Amino acid sequence: MVSMARRPGLRNRNHDSPVPDLPPHSRRALPPDLLVTRAAAADGWDLRRFDWPATASRGGLFFQAGRGDIFEKYLESLGHWHARGWSLAGFDWRGHGGSGRIDHRAGLAAEFAPSVADLAAQWSAWTATTPRPHVLAAHSMGGYLALRAVLEGAIAPQALVFVAPMWGVRSPLGSALSGAVARWQCRRGDPGRAIWPEGAHPGGRLGRMALLTHDADRFADELWWHDRLPGHRLGAPSWAWLAEAFVATRALAADPRLSQMQVPALVLVAERDRLVDPRAALRVAARLAQAEVIRFGRDTAHEILREADPVRSRALAAIDAFLDRL
Repeated sequence: MVSMARRPGLRNRNHDSPVPDLPPHSRRALPPDLLVTRAAAADGWDLRRFDWPATASRGGLFFQAGRGDIFEKYLESLGHWHARGWSLAGFDWRGHGGSGRIDHRAGLAAEFAPSVADLAAQWSAWTATTPRPHVLAAHSMGGYLALRAVLEGAIAPQALVFVAPMWGVRSPLGSALSGAVARWQCRRGDPGRAIWPEGAHPGGRLGRMALLTHDADRFADELWWHDRLPGHRLGAPSWAWLAEAFVATRALAADPRLSQMQVPALVLVAERDRLVDPRAALRVAARLAQAEVIRFGRDTAHEILREADPVRSRALAAIDAFLDRL
């Protein structure tokens, strides 16, 4: 059954409670007890991982971000969960952030199966040393990879939190036609080339911000981290990545295992998202046996956890209430 709360005012009292925000200087400094290490994937691929254990842990929350993200962008939300007693961990996807790269501009131009295997291996190592419950929270592309890993039996979390999941790629031409265009672009040149030139986002800096968040200070946090970690920055997607994203999300939408998945899930959807397809996310969520959906309206862009305070507070309060029910 899918429960849908459509507009900003959630009626549950827990959802109305304010969520404290970290000041910018805290969003731009690693906590002293947060550990950043290197891990090797099964095939030897180098992964950058973080661990932030809680002293009196109420369980473990494994957080995976989206394409090109680094976990530092989410220190504010990670700090919120850590303060509530969750031990945290996660890693940069292969080809992204501080993990090993093929191309420092367009990222990994390959299919998604190796990233699912990376998640399975890191999850297994983490759950072996972390008290239950084990929760997986994932944003955007991470939401696709997380759901696929569960459907394939590669991981077995006690709960799932999906934030603007990439269960469909937003395109004015539609998934089928856009996927065909991407595959044609792969055939006519280097599949690993970026879909637009480096540093030439079609909408410029302000256009990119409009896609991600309405909060200029939180958007600036990402730029601050990229200035200090320039090797972790990623440019536009490659045509190969885009073609695979269309194929993979169409296959996910048709997967018969969706209706058989019994893991409780919370799905946060930005109805005006211009990067992932919110309608596809709602269709997939409707097929999950135990899913609660929270919708966000015109005041919400793709990065819900990095949005302006009213939106972000509502999202975190909904996640807290969901996790409290565990």
